[in-house]
Amino acid sequence: MSPMHFIVWLSALSFQLINATSIGGWLGGFGPVTREDWQGAGPRVEVGMMIWAVGLMATMYHDDELREIRRAAARNQKRRQDAKAGDEKSKKGVDKVYMIPENGLFRVILHPHYFCEWIEWCGFWMVGGWACVPARIFVVNEVATMLPRALQGKRWYVERFGKEKIGAKKAVIPGVI
Repeated sequence: MSPMHFIVWLSALSFQLINATSIGGWLGGFGPVTREDWQGAGPRVEVGMMIWAVGLMATMYHDDELREIRRAAARNQKRRQDAKAGDEKSKKGVDKVYMIPENGLFRVILHPHYFCEWIEWCGFWMVGGWACVPARIFVVNEVATMLPRALQGKRWYVERFGKEKIGAKKAVIPGVI
């Protein structure tokens, strides 16, 4: 994993704590709290939970695909070091290896882990109800922060690997962006 500045870590922690408190507060006391409020919400909640679960599993799958690139690089680096056996001191860490993942939604977009996370949290928003302001704000914030990164990431992929290698892949939304 790449090093992370302490301020980034602290900001992420702060955001998660505020977000969890907001969503928990909404669901526990400010959102629908009576049986009448939840009347007829069963199908919405069930579909929302299914969407959330599919998004979560897809996010984990695509994140694992990215981690597998680093794991494969670490295995290859260890194999090379073992083959040299004593020629030089074993160095800590793994040389960065950049590849274009090809499994799952990586076939059509460059950042499917972002896209799947949006799906995941749209499902959560659906579970909480369309009026669940904290969940809606979370989805909007995710898209607002991840979309520019995905677009910049696509430019990086094109610069690094060339337009012909990237082909018709979109940045984050299949067939759109």
